[in-house]
Amino acid sequence: MDNKKIAVITGASRGIGESIADAFAAKGFDLILTARNAELLSHVSNRLESKHSNQVWKIPADLSTENGCTDFVRQAKELNLEIDVLVNNAGVFLPGTLMDEPAGQMEMQMQTNFFSAYYVTRGLWSKLKKQDRSHVFNMCSIASILAYEAGGGYAVTKHALLGFSKSLRREGIPLGIRVSAVLPGATLTDSWAGVDLPESRFMRADDVARCILTAWDINETTVMEEIIIRPIEGDI
Repeated sequence: MDNKKIAVITGASRGIGESIADAFAAKGFDLILTARNAELLSHVSNRLESKHSNQVWKIPADLSTENGCTDFVRQAKELNLEIDVLVNNAGVFLPGTLMDEPAGQMEMQMQTNFFSAYYVTRGLWSKLKKQDRSHVFNMCSIASILAYEAGGGYAVTKHALLGFSKSLRREGIPLGIRVSAVLPGATLTDSWAGVDLPESRFMRADDVARCILTAWDINETTVMEEIIIRPIEGDI
C-alpha cells in the first residue's frame, strides 16, 4: 500500500463538498467520499479518479440518522486506512421559523448538520490520532454567528457545530490534531437554485475549497481556528 494521504469528505456529491474533494485530489490525496445519493456520488468519484489518477472509495450513506453515521464509519474503518483529513460537510437547510416550523424539522437539521459531524468524528478519531499532521474541518456557516429570519432552526444547528468545533479544538491540542471551523456565506450551489440574484452576489464553491486547502497546507505549527468567508458585497 502506498503512503498517499487520505481525506474523508462527507456530503461530497455536489456543491462545496464536490469542490473540496476536487481540491484535495489535485493535491495528491486519495479520497473516502460519502453522500446520500449513490448515483451522484458514483459520478463524482469516477470523474475525480479519471481527472487526478487517484483512488476514490465511495460509501453511500444517509448521515441524517445515527445508524447511517455508524454504518459509514464502520465501512470506512474496514478499508484499513489511516486518515489525515476529515471534512464534515454534510448538511441541510430547511427554511422556517423556530415557533412555526413543522414538527421534526429542528431534529432533522440538528441530526444532519451537527450530530453527523459529532458521530463521524468520534468514530474516526482514533484514525486521526495516529497521523503526524491530521486535520478536522467542520463546515459551519455565517449562520453560526449571525441568526436570520426564516432560518432559525438552521442557525441553531450551525451555532452548535461551531461550539463543537471550539471544544474539539481544545481536545485536539495535546494530540496534534488541528481543528478548523469554516464559516462561508452565500455560495453559488444548487441550494440557491431559482433565486433571482446575479452570480456576482455569491461566492464560488471552489473558492471555499481553496481556503480549506490553504488552511491545511500552512505550516504544521499553525492552525486557522475559524475561517470566515463572505461575498465581497456582503451577506444575502
